[in-house]
Amino acid sequence: MGRLRDELKDPWGLLVGGLAGGLGWAFGIPAAAAAAIGATVWSARGVAAAVFGRGAQDEETLERTGAFDPADVRDALRRLRSRVKGRLPTDLFTKVDECARTIEQILPRSASLGAGSEDLFVLARTATDYLPTAIDTYLKLPGEYATEHPISAGKTAHEVLSGQLDLLQGQMDEIAVAVNKNDTDKLLAHGRFLEERFGRGDLSLGDDPGH
Repeated sequence: MGRLRDELKDPWGLLVGGLAGGLGWAFGIPAAAAAAIGATVWSARGVAAAVFGRGAQDEETLERTGAFDPADVRDALRRLRSRVKGRLPTDLFTKVDECARTIEQILPRSASLGAGSEDLFVLARTATDYLPTAIDTYLKLPGEYATEHPISAGKTAHEVLSGQLDLLQGQMDEIAVAVNKNDTDKLLAHGRFLEERFGRGDLSLGDDPGH
């Protein structure tokens, strides 16, 4: 109930609700379709918030739980693929699958991000919340309506979801780079250690004194 009260106080929530209702009244769109459009716009706002900055409530939740289980993330991605395969247009499913693969490639080395890090938080929430919410909201729309009717800035729901998936993919790519940088930094540090420990000065101790 507390969360519901917070959502009702959120001006974004009131704006989206008002726009959805006005759209239905002005154009004769069925209430269910208007509500789905509002939910699509709302999910876009949620994805942007996930990528460009979390609210204090999300940070508090992360600090409070501090839990990250790669197995849970893998299960969430497996369920998502199974649920949407054959229901999404091919181009959208390809983007979903690519994003899921990027996450799966990060998971074996996710510990290098550090427990409680923002990247770890976004990684988990993308798999378990941001990605499924965007897709499920889209799937509530009638297929022809989703691909043909502009709903925001001249874009169809199909184009809006495609943009959201690109946004999430870009963030996952950034996290993958961060993981790789951690590993390469360790490799370089180890190389410096080897140079200091086994550099030319030490290795030359066995050289022939006559040379």
